[in-house]
Amino acid sequence: MTHMDNLQVMKRDGRLEPINLEKIHKVIAWAAEGLSNVSVSQVELKSHIQFYDGIKTRDIHETIIKAAADLISADTPDYQYLAARLAIFHLRKIAYNQFEPPHLFDHVTKLTESGKYDAHILQDYSKAEFDELNDYIDHWRDMNLAYAAVEQMSGKYLVQDRVTKTVYESPQFLYMLVGMCLFASYDKAERLSYVKRFYDATSTFQISLPTPIMSGVRTPSRQFSSCVLIECGDSLDSINATTSAIVRYVSQRAGIGVNAGRIRALGSPIRGGEAQHTGCVPFYKLFQTAVKCCSQGGVRGGAATLFYPLWHLEVESLLVLKNNRGVEDNRVRHMDYGVQINKTLYTRLIKGQDITLFSPSDTPGLYDAFFEDQERFDALYHQYEQDDSIRKRRLPATELFSLMMQERASTGRIYIQNVDHCNTHSPFNPELAPIRQSNLCMEIALPTKPLDNINDEKGEIALCTLSAVNLGKIEQLEDIQEPAELIVRALDALLDYQDYPVKAAENGSMRRRTLGVGVINYAYYLAKNGTKYSDDAALGLTHKTFEALQYYLLQASNKLAQEQGACPAFNETTYAQGILPIDTYKADLDKICDEPLHLDWEALRSNIKAHGLRNSTLTALMPSETSSQIANATNGIEPPRGLVSVKASKDGILKQVVPDIDTLKDQYELLWQLPNNDGYLKLCAIMQKFVDQSISANTSYDPTRFEGQRVPMKVLLKDLLTAYKLGIKTLYYHNTRDGANDAQADMEDDGCAGGACKL
Repeated sequence: MTHMDNLQVMKRDGRLEPINLEKIHKVIAWAAEGLSNVSVSQVELKSHIQFYDGIKTRDIHETIIKAAADLISADTPDYQYLAARLAIFHLRKIAYNQFEPPHLFDHVTKLTESGKYDAHILQDYSKAEFDELNDYIDHWRDMNLAYAAVEQMSGKYLVQDRVTKTVYESPQFLYMLVGMCLFASYDKAERLSYVKRFYDATSTFQISLPTPIMSGVRTPSRQFSSCVLIECGDSLDSINATTSAIVRYVSQRAGIGVNAGRIRALGSPIRGGEAQHTGCVPFYKLFQTAVKCCSQGGVRGGAATLFYPLWHLEVESLLVLKNNRGVEDNRVRHMDYGVQINKTLYTRLIKGQDITLFSPSDTPGLYDAFFEDQERFDALYHQYEQDDSIRKRRLPATELFSLMMQERASTGRIYIQNVDHCNTHSPFNPELAPIRQSNLCMEIALPTKPLDNINDEKGEIALCTLSAVNLGKIEQLEDIQEPAELIVRALDALLDYQDYPVKAAENGSMRRRTLGVGVINYAYYLAKNGTKYSDDAALGLTHKTFEALQYYLLQASNKLAQEQGACPAFNETTYAQGILPIDTYKADLDKICDEPLHLDWEALRSNIKAHGLRNSTLTALMPSETSSQIANATNGIEPPRGLVSVKASKDGILKQVVPDIDTLKDQYELLWQLPNNDGYLKLCAIMQKFVDQSISANTSYDPTRFEGQRVPMKVLLKDLLTAYKLGIKTLYYHNTRDGANDAQADMEDDGCAGGACKL
């Protein structure tokens, strides 16, 4: 290799000049200031080896950043900040040709003129307001981002040219502009105060925002709901309308839940017997094609979970659709599946009885009763079992449940929806607004109605707009009140601010105004409070925390209803009858947690009855894979796989260190240290007591703990029954320890918001 001093560097304008090592040294030394256990010379050494003659200045910068990022470890976590500061320096050079960001007004003017920002921002705010907000921005907060956060931001969130990878803004402008857009319609006397409060809460990571909001709000694209739930009817018109709706929403960055449970079984008569039905599989393939036809603007690929009942006549063929056996004709592998179960079916399993399979088209009223009325379903199910004129098949419940759990274990992506819990412990009256499906990541539980055509105004597509409170920032439970109020106000404003590509989605959103607020950094919260997932002390702490979360969110929505009116469909909620989540949870839960309620629920109940709620739902616990990285937080409610986790994203491999590793290294309970799923499922059940929608709850298994390195079916079924018994509504991933590096996480969930649902 050439001696370093003889190397030539190509400048941005194409000129060549000798490399200036002193300049490089200064930048790394600047980035290392105040950080512990980092070595400037080690970063220099690692990067110098990769320099070559004629290297571009941009490539030099990227080489140094990567050299610093490679040094991130459990013993030297501060390299994540060194690498991040270098990355911010680089990013600002690309965006502004200098390190200092421009004035907010000049920046917005420039990006509006080039079509990158929505024109309303300049129209809605005066120059004086721009000046005041510009003075309020703290650009040094960029330096609090960790490396994984900067990479995720520049890859996914910052406004850019996705072909040339030119970024046009830096993080603080993003945070300020999201607030300016969402509070633009507020009264001028108070809106700057809300914008500033929201800016502070988001830019200091008290509030976590999902992918569609971070990447979309401030741009001319105006669809920010993370989750879309589309129900299909049993007609060609409805199937076509569902397909069109999927295409429209996939192209707008949303994760999709499709309920296809009504579609009749193979061989059913059509047009009075004139033809035979081709069954579910060809239509599932049609939906899969619709999901995969758009790349979501380079932010992420389209993804969907499709739902059907366990008693469907074709269920044995449907359960294997995702596995690697079979041929293309009888597999639909590029969607995930949600299998719907209720008490009647679980009872057959527990008693060792048979389950009878039907086509929904042959059993009038059975499909609707499955969601709306459990006693009616049970009675009809027995009645149709005795009716010899109805086509059916019987098989042992153990055989059917074992097939389902086998497919869940081998693919990881066969999910569970307990439809009775989704309707009995729900903010919706199931007779008026039944819950018939969930979403991509299994945390949304909202009413839907099938469409007969894409412009059908009687149908209902459910949308959910997400956000999360960072529990890592909570010192005392009252700290939840401020982020809760800001999230409710911002997300509620977003419902009016966004566009709706399908009328049925606008109708549902405007009537119900549903929100889904979750949490991030729960594992860190447990660790810093001196407890663990498998420790009973975590039960009381979790009860108090999620009580406060739901209470303050309801309080904020009630306050908003007093100012702006309750949502129009408030009468379809159980809240309208004065029923709260604390009245309908599974009583079995009291046997594992006797923590009392600490907040004044009776005063809240009377306020809700008097003034209503602005939002039909307020909570949903989502995976938050990407947005957790932005806050340098642990994922949602999940235990981390390692103290340093390696996240594979489309932008490469990113290392992330758990918060406060220096002081809490031994306090974290990592995923594969959990003795079994019991502690985790109990905690989820306690959260579910308060959460009005559902939870992306996972089950995890280490085969090396079992004889023959195989997880016994009875263990899988025991966990499934435990989750049901404790009132858990949904189960998301099935994780299997595969012997790979435990810190290595899966490829990130491919497309819920953040999401989306990947927050």
